Amino acid sequence: MSAVVDYAQAGELKFGQVGIANLRVRTLDVAQLANEMRERVQRAPNLFGRAAVVLDFGGLSKVPSLEEAHALVVGLHEAGVFPVALAYGTKDVDALSQSLGLPLLAKFRAQYESGTGTSVPTASPVTAEAAPTKPPVATAATTPTVPKSGPGLMHSTPVRSGQQVYADNRDLTVVNTVGAGAEVIADGSIHIYGALRGRALAGAQGDESARIFCREFHAELVAVAGHYKVLEDIPAELRGKPVQAWLDQGQLKLAALD
Repeated sequence: MSAVVDYAQAGELKFGQVGIANLRVRTLDVAQLANEMRERVQRAPNLFGRAAVVLDFGGLSKVPSLEEAHALVVGLHEAGVFPVALAYGTKDVDALSQSLGLPLLAKFRAQYESGTGTSVPTASPVTAEAAPTKPPVATAATTPTVPKSGPGLMHSTPVRSGQQVYADNRDLTVVNTVGAGAEVIADGSIHIYGALRGRALAGAQGDESARIFCREFHAELVAVAGHYKVLEDIPAELRGKPVQAWLDQGQLKLAALD
């Protein structure tokens, strides 16, 4: 009698879309980079705490040495995030990834490079959600969605690439644009009267009742209490429109504002 062979696999391997943060290194200052990331983790622990990040050295004039790159990996670990790969670049980056023992994501590029002709991964289409009730239209007289201690923070100038605005234990109102590569964070809700082209993180300390309101939606990322969607997850019909984002039973919902 022949033996019965069990062909069942112990593990099933699948490839899917995973949200991974891209850390574009502009200045190779390990202490400063670690401090900046530590502040992000402290301000939005539900989103950044123990987050996987891809290191992108494309913004530097030369590739870091193995010693410099290793020091950066250690510094980021201590700051509370975990470098898991290097973004594709030159042969030197390839060699560095092998020396570090980190994979090289050959197709990985952040949205700020999508116009260079480099392939950007796309996610499966997501349908825009219908708001459970007619949302309040964001106006100068709108009452903050989530009451916080003290008045909300009002920011009147454009938030430019590389800048971050944080509303500690309160709502944030931006009466101008949030540029690509910029970041606005609030422990409460966020109201943006201009275009949102960067990242908006509401409920940074875990407030699931926080919301995001935006007059012109082109966001790289939106998050409420650590639940997030990136640009590739956002329905095309919402781009450029007035939009609100909120949580419904742990799911991040997006809908157009009337």
